[in-house]
Amino acid sequence: MWSLGGLLIKSIPWHPLAISGMRGGIAAIVIYTFSKDKKIIITFDKILAACFYTLVVTLFVISNKLTTAGNAILLQYTAPVYVALFGYMFLGEKSNLIDWVTIFIMLGGLALFFLDDLSFDGFLGNALAILSGMSFAALTISLRKQKDNNPSDSILLGNILTLIIGLPIIVSETSFNLHSTILILVLGIVQLGVPYIFYTTAIKHVTALDAIIFPVIEPILNPILVFFILGEALGPWAFLGGALVLGSVVFRGLLKK
Repeated sequence: MWSLGGLLIKSIPWHPLAISGMRGGIAAIVIYTFSKDKKIIITFDKILAACFYTLVVTLFVISNKLTTAGNAILLQYTAPVYVALFGYMFLGEKSNLIDWVTIFIMLGGLALFFLDDLSFDGFLGNALAILSGMSFAALTISLRKQKDNNPSDSILLGNILTLIIGLPIIVSETSFNLHSTILILVLGIVQLGVPYIFYTTAIKHVTALDAIIFPVIEPILNPILVFFILGEALGPWAFLGGALVLGSVVFRGLLKK
């Protein structure tokens, strides 16, 4: 579901803050609707995680507008490195040799997969994508820290904060039509709201590193689905890169059993 993001974001001719704000507002409604406990208990940990979440989604949308999709996704998914480095410090979850080997194979696979789309241009977009990756790591650690509480509250608060940040531009500059309305609804419901319900449920039962490594299949799923559904050809480097990412995730999962 997350893999729909890049294409849909680039297909909506709005300001990045308007896209992230509307998407966040819709996702907040979805998450609140499906939450078992309608009462939100606000704590420092939840506010902190909400701020990290807002940085993740906002910086990623902006970086997608300022650099290539390949740059944005590759730099964001440096996040497993930060989780592996700081997971033990904050959670007591230690990374082993298998974890580190998997991380570097995945990063190499992503680089190969998006080889044709990578560029040194768009310095600001690249820098924001790196910050988005750091924020994603911090968010994952923060959500895992709440495993005995209700981490979905943090995502709900983060989406509300994202909406508030984008609201001035949504009101003053955004033009709605049927096309953009349908796409933003898909972004808010299918691409963000529902998958974060799944994610905050899963993170109660897996380590922070698991929660950041398995989603690395996200950036390669979109072009793979396009290949199978529409027949758009993938180059040999993309096939090799995709095989490395998928293979390393599966291989690590089998070894960690």
